[in-house]
Amino acid sequence: MKKLGLVLLAAAVTTISCKNSESENSEKSNENEENVVTGKPASNSDWNDLTTGDINDHWKGYNRDSITQWTLNDGTLHFVPKEGRNQSENLITKNSYTDFELSMEWKISEGGNSGFMWAVVEDKDLGEPYLTGPEIQVLDNEKHPDGKNGPNRHAGALYDMVAPPENATKPVGEWNSVVLKIDHKTNEGSVTQNGVKIVEFPVEGEGWEELVKNSKFADWDRFGKSKSGHIALQDHGHEVWFRNITIKELN
Repeated sequence: MKKLGLVLLAAAVTTISCKNSESENSEKSNENEENVVTGKPASNSDWNDLTTGDINDHWKGYNRDSITQWTLNDGTLHFVPKEGRNQSENLITKNSYTDFELSMEWKISEGGNSGFMWAVVEDKDLGEPYLTGPEIQVLDNEKHPDGKNGPNRHAGALYDMVAPPENATKPVGEWNSVVLKIDHKTNEGSVTQNGVKIVEFPVEGEGWEELVKNSKFADWDRFGKSKSGHIALQDHGHEVWFRNITIKELN
């Protein structure tokens, strides 16, 4: 009887241990699934968080010495245009990047327009980052006029170059997750919005040149010419929010 009791006790302990292990694995799996849905990468030293600390730690104004219309609070960058202003105030990262994955969440105001760019060259002779850096659109598709100019102007599009085949944008006032991947080694770029890969494109060579040729940027001398550059957040004159901005450089 004693031996039987010990056997039963050991079996019970083993069962409880297995259940606890399954529960822990399930929690980890759920956590990873949540990260995929939100676009926020799991905690990993390869990812650099650009929304920690002070706004001046990671960001600067494009061709400006100070930041006056953007704030960073609790990990959220918030842009509110000032009345009577006479020039735009775009943000760019202090660091430059070449091959990377950029993950963030954005929320646009009603009727609003914004965007984010890569490979931006800061130059005093250039007034805007979009003169060099290709843009991923941030937009109220329903109420901003650009939403009526075709799907290659809709949120998530490679602006005026590659249109999303489907609308994966949440309503105004809700957060949208987005991941931009740029890899020159494989000549691949992509945009994943709210868990759906909606845009794919070459990032150099004949394929890229053909996209530029068929866009409004065809005669822009310096557009899309640089492999490396800053990440930019656009001031398009409308209130906009960005949060959980993390970037991982690809080796």
